[in-house]
Amino acid sequence: MNRLRKVPFVCMGLLLLSPASAREATQEAAPASSSTPAQDSASATGSPGKQRYSHADDFLIRGTVFNENALAFPAVELRFRKEGQKKYKWETYTNLRGEFALRVPQGSNYEILVHAKGFADQTRTVEAKGGGSEEIVVFRMQPVKGDKQ
Repeated sequence: MNRLRKVPFVCMGLLLLSPASAREATQEAAPASSSTPAQDSASATGSPGKQRYSHADDFLIRGTVFNENALAFPAVELRFRKEGQKKYKWETYTNLRGEFALRVPQGSNYEILVHAKGFADQTRTVEAKGGGSEEIVVFRMQPVKGDKQ
């Protein structure tokens, strides 16, 4: 009888010890890093074939869109593309204060298309080739003739 009482305690002890011993076994079985110090430094700075993109050379295009009453115009769609390209590459919307901002790579001219339902589309070109690193643009949207607002 005394022997039967000890069996559950021994089994319980084995169950408690087994996860710890399993953890130790996996830690011992984990392979050591096979990379050389030269490989470690290359991976830390990025591979030699790939260059990391730096935003330091970006050009910031920002501005505000107003409606015909000179009030801030939220949720207006703005599309951006490099001058001479067919497709627009970037898209953003104005915030509640009618403001927008977009970073683009420096060195090109960019075309901005401003679109709002019920208003005439506007297009403007911004030169991002040098000089400064930012351009502020202001749009004043005009309703399409014949539309009732």
